[in-house]
Amino acid sequence: MPHDGLDHSDLHVEPPADGWKHSGVRVIPADSLDTNTASTPGMNRAAAINAARVGAQKIWAGTVHIHANAKTGAHHHGALESVIYVIRGRARMRWGEKLEFVAEAGPGDFIYVPPYVPHQEINASEEETLECVLVRSDNEAVVVNLDIEPVEKPENVAWIDPIHKAS
Repeated sequence: MPHDGLDHSDLHVEPPADGWKHSGVRVIPADSLDTNTASTPGMNRAAAINAARVGAQKIWAGTVHIHANAKTGAHHHGALESVIYVIRGRARMRWGEKLEFVAEAGPGDFIYVPPYVPHQEINASEEETLECVLVRSDNEAVVVNLDIEPVEKPENVAWIDPIHKAS
């Protein structure tokens, strides 16, 4: 037992009857993702991890592809938090009541989308598909498509880490 003063009584769980063989770690091959998931116009989502596929109880994970020079419709994901990791391409995110704010992300960048925030994903490239990994804080995909009239010129927002203040 660790000597850190914390209660670790829940760290040991009795293994299931199969000894974790089929109920433990799962590898989901890239060619077996489920494209039958909630969609937003202009975006292809494919589920890798969710309740139906692996019994996930607290997360949803999958891939997102936005074709060159394309964009999604405005939407939000209800009470869910979302994290997007850019693999390839250039993501332009617009958000706000009138999609009045904008920022961009490239390969290796993470994007955090809080609950209920109206947003739109845009592929900023005219030639390359935008490829991302998406993780949400629930086991099912929630998408609420919105009818928003966006502002013509959104305000560019540079991210400032609240922990490491800009000098």
